Amino acid sequence: MKILGNIIWLIFGGVETAIEYFLSGVAMMVTIIGIPFGLQAFKLGVLCLWPFGSKVREKESRHGCLDVVMNVIWFFIGGIWICLTHVLFGVLLYITILGIPFGRQHFKMASIALRPFGREVV
Repeated sequence: MKILGNIIWLIFGGVETAIEYFLSGVAMMVTIIGIPFGLQAFKLGVLCLWPFGSKVREKESRHGCLDVVMNVIWFFIGGIWICLTHVLFGVLLYITILGIPFGRQHFKMASIALRPFGREVV
């Protein structure tokens, strides 16, 4: 069932969303300062390619206050808008019964889009 959900996800926008994350990740990695933010965009892109069956969890090895600082910078760079976009699509998909699983995936992506540092996709 997860494979079917992922295939439907890819057909109806998953590939385009992942490409957007990958392109923004490459653009962020142009500068040395942007490399960590580009890596987080790649993490979101991978999650967009195969969201069903993937889990988001806190990393076991934490970097303490560095994660907090990087998440605050991420928030102002555009994390809030990415999160709100996923929340909006999640709410819209929850309107129909068939859209509920896809809405759940958008909510999962919204949680990692808000604060990606210190979290991993398994």
